[in-house]
Amino acid sequence: MFIQTEATPNPDVIKFLPGREVLGAGSREIASPEEAIVSPLATSLFALGDVTRVFLGPDFLTVTRNPDIEWAHLKAPILAAIMDHYTSGKAVLAEGSDDAEDDTVYDEDTLQIVAEIKDLLDTRVRPAVAQDGGDIVFNRFDVESGTVYLHMRGACSGCPSSAATLKAGVENMLRHYVPEVMRVEQTL
Repeated sequence: MFIQTEATPNPDVIKFLPGREVLGAGSREIASPEEAIVSPLATSLFALGDVTRVFLGPDFLTVTRNPDIEWAHLKAPILAAIMDHYTSGKAVLAEGSDDAEDDTVYDEDTLQIVAEIKDLLDTRVRPAVAQDGGDIVFNRFDVESGTVYLHMRGACSGCPSSAATLKAGVENMLRHYVPEVMRVEQTL
């Protein structure tokens, strides 16, 4: 098994491409060893110590390190843990551990706006940020203020350039195509 690695715009995050499906569809962010119980792979990575976040994408994963540790000391154990996981035949996610969907109820007009926002995110934004090992997920839309709330995940979470991506890229695009959108904010 050959696992490729790629640098991301976030110096504390590396993107790992195992050459196999990770989740296949969707993504999942695991931000602590306690949350890692949903994934045998994430559990193995957190067990290494100095791993602070794991993001699982369709065909890649990103690992966030403790900034006090150099990648030179952590990269080889991460590669070994990924290889061990795939050779074990275990699932990436434990059964019944799907991410919960947004349960906000919108009226019919707002529902149409939300559908447009989600479509733009899925077709224009998410593929671009996935190349950098991240994801941007719709959280909610406040129709009164025209604010779209998005959650940055993977390499985008905590990235120094994520604020610029959100404001200069995503906000401008959404405002252009969806006139009801006035601004975009990041949720934590």
